[in-house]
Amino acid sequence: MPGYLDADTRQRLASLAETITARFTSGDWQSLGLRTGCTDIVQGHERLLRSLSFGDEDYAGCVIQVLYEVAVREPLNVAIIDEYVAGKYGLGENISTAPSKSRQIVFAPSVFDTPAGGVEPNLVAAMMPFSSEFEPVFAGIASACRNVGLRCVRAKDIWDHESIIQDIFSLIFRSQLVVCDFTGKNPNVFYEAGIAHTLGKTVIPLTQNPADIPFDVQHHRYLLYLNNNEGRIQMENELHRRLVTLMRD
Repeated sequence: MPGYLDADTRQRLASLAETITARFTSGDWQSLGLRTGCTDIVQGHERLLRSLSFGDEDYAGCVIQVLYEVAVREPLNVAIIDEYVAGKYGLGENISTAPSKSRQIVFAPSVFDTPAGGVEPNLVAAMMPFSSEFEPVFAGIASACRNVGLRCVRAKDIWDHESIIQDIFSLIFRSQLVVCDFTGKNPNVFYEAGIAHTLGKTVIPLTQNPADIPFDVQHHRYLLYLNNNEGRIQMENELHRRLVTLMRD
């Protein structure tokens, strides 16, 4: 949503601000302004470049102000900033959407290709069986997402790579949230949930049967629903409330 930055995005900006304050030159700021289409914000700030040039104490505060304005104008700019900092200074990109509870790790997967860019703040990935009986379930999930300004995508609806697992990994990598429907104990969904947890994503479990929730994730709260019209409407409403809460945190 325009002008809205969720808690995870604000945390990421704060982390980027520390690196930028310590490393950025005037040329870096000019390049970042061009890449994000925010040259006016960079050059228009009355203190940013002057504080950098003279080493003034208020420089760190100016960095935070400018990053915030750039991100509010277009939330996808956060990924552009992240990619620039990682590429220029060789720093690992933070694609986790969960608050850090411990030390962070940098990974280099050998099975998957790492997508360019970072997390898309309005993207939700839906992981569920491909069976036709789940089409109306997905419709309810997508509707709940749309109602809070998010877009929901399934791997079956994209074809960017020869390997479908690469499309799945890329989708999870870029997503802000991941909805996993564990109904039927589908092994593919279990695998995809494991990828999402490893990448530090916020996962919202769904199921039509509590017994289908894997033991390793039974400690997570899940949304239980019936796959009929009334049940799907209730699921959509409950998911909507959960999304509102996550976006507010």
